[in-house]
Amino acid sequence: MKPKRILICATQVPFVRGGAENLVEGLREALLSHGHMVDVVSLPFNWHPPERITETALAWRMINIHDINEVPVDLVICTKFPSYLVRHPNKVVWLVHQHRQAYDQYGTPLSDFVNIAEHRAVRDALFRMDRQGLGEARAIYTISRNVSERLKHFNGFDSTPLYPPSRYAGRLRPGPYGDYIFSSARLDGAKRLDLLLRALAQTRQPVKAIFAGSGPERERLERLAAELRLGERARFLGFVDDATLIDLYAGARAVFYAPVDEDYGFTAVEALGAAKPVVTTDDAGGVLEFVDDGVHGCVSAPEPGAVAARLDALWADVGLAARLGGPGPARVREITWERVVDELTDD
Repeated sequence: MKPKRILICATQVPFVRGGAENLVEGLREALLSHGHMVDVVSLPFNWHPPERITETALAWRMINIHDINEVPVDLVICTKFPSYLVRHPNKVVWLVHQHRQAYDQYGTPLSDFVNIAEHRAVRDALFRMDRQGLGEARAIYTISRNVSERLKHFNGFDSTPLYPPSRYAGRLRPGPYGDYIFSSARLDGAKRLDLLLRALAQTRQPVKAIFAGSGPERERLERLAAELRLGERARFLGFVDDATLIDLYAGARAVFYAPVDEDYGFTAVEALGAAKPVVTTDDAGGVLEFVDDGVHGCVSAPEPGAVAARLDALWADVGLAARLGGPGPARVREITWERVVDELTDD
């Protein structure tokens, strides 16, 4: 295939890093390794207050990336809202997610939109923008079936799920089924780590958990752990480097990942790559595309008692953890950058 001049359009929330940022970096490296000329165009995104969202969205509409210094750009790959509003004759969308607070999270505690005239007007404007920007794309891919189903439900667009590999693909490894449940999720309300703490307080076994990562909920979660008198059974490590993170995956009994209707779920994919069972819930969204109850982990109701029962079972029987963890690597083996690059650059 002839090398292309490609721009990846990415939305950046300043001072925040997560799965979307890792996806963009991984895509850039993969495209470069296939001989393409690649760069990332990123604009800051501020969603609060909701009335300001349209300003950020329209900024994408105003920039010209058809050519750079009179040299044409062959392909533009857009990721999450509102990057796909950019204009280009060969625009492909690999959708991480839309502005979920205006869509599936609307009317829930996870959205800062309320039922007032000003917010309804912003929400209507976002719907119009999405129909326009996404409708211009030559092809629409998404990072999961879950995102594809939302896009079809709310906007009527068909799309193709295309799973992104973890940044640690190829480096994750099986290890002993140790004496802790591991969480690498961002300490954010949507990741529902309070559910794990409340489950720990109800286990019959002395189950321990290690939390690696940062986020706005750290202080609240640490206070909750103290209120529940978990002591050393809940350890918050904060940010850890890549090598330490990989070691923590390798040595865990299981990995807890039970977000609210997740778009995709890098943590689950990484846990499976390290041959660790995933403890999740039946409302975790994209995670359930990889985790079958009793095959790759445990799926329960999103209630502390139900999660506690699964943790107790894994703690009492290391053989169970090994049986559920064993099929993990095969489950995610076909998630490769080779496949992603082939799909996104195919004319």
